[in-house]
Amino acid sequence: MEFCPACKSMMVPTPTGMKCRKCGFTKERDAENSFVSTAERKEDEIVILEGSESAGLPTTTIKCPECGNRTAYWWMRQLRAADESEVRFFRCTECGATWREYD
Repeated sequence: MEFCPACKSMMVPTPTGMKCRKCGFTKERDAENSFVSTAERKEDEIVILEGSESAGLPTTTIKCPECGNRTAYWWMRQLRAADESEVRFFRCTECGATWREYD
């Protein structure tokens, strides 16, 4: 993290260096004292388990909306903002139907 020497605001990275959002001060990249990630960021994906990947997951007693079976695998994922609760996913042990439950 770097701060602007002119107005003391936080500077943000640009392709050529750093720039202050508040006053517009720019600083060129110093190759010796900086690092840049060259990895491309991919869109977040919702992971839905398929086939035998559900083996080893915990099970719970809940009624499947498709077949009425009362046992399902379950796992949790954070889909929304960090200050909101996680979403619990279920997969029926009989028919393989997948559904979610919001808290």
